[in-house]
Amino acid sequence: MSSGNHALLVLLGKRIQTLRRCKGWTQTDMAVYLDMNRGHISDIERGKREPGIITLQVIARGLDTTMAKLLKGL
Repeated sequence: MSSGNHALLVLLGKRIQTLRRCKGWTQTDMAVYLDMNRGHISDIERGKREPGIITLQVIARGLDTTMAKLLKGL
């Protein structure tokens, strides 16, 4: 993975983490609500895993936002 791609994943992960925290959720809370693995969420938030388009859609909906807003400016 190039450093530019990694930087993009880190920015996306931080945005997801911020939105999750604004909802008052832990990673475990989010995992339960979205029916995902907590480790997967952790990896995404740290930029260690590239989420697929379906996963991004599930996360966006769960965080009461859109994919467009989630990705805007990245």
